Amino acid sequence: MAELVGPRVYSCCHCRNHVCLHDDIISKAFQGRNGRAFLFSHAMNISVGPKEDRQLMTGLHTVADIYCRDCREVLGWKYERAYEESQRYKEGKFIFEKAKIVKENW
Repeated sequence: MAELVGPRVYSCCHCRNHVCLHDDIISKAFQGRNGRAFLFSHAMNISVGPKEDRQLMTGLHTVADIYCRDCREVLGWKYERAYEESQRYKEGKFIFEKAKIVKENW
């Protein structure tokens, strides 16, 4: 008998709220505040904080922290604006820190 398998998702490490899909990963080669991080094209069940300018490893960006909608844990940030042309591909994308998310349905 075949087993139906849903999409591979990542959940908040604290409350298991689904926050992003594995299929939406753009890159695993990012650095977060606390180690490795992943760049995603989409996110779900999150809240976006206020925008602020931050000097990151790749230059100045306008970013907003992203929070789990259920438990309010900071999971990463959303790129709102990149000031350097070579970094514009990040605009509107989401960084999730690997330490803040866990795999579900794998």
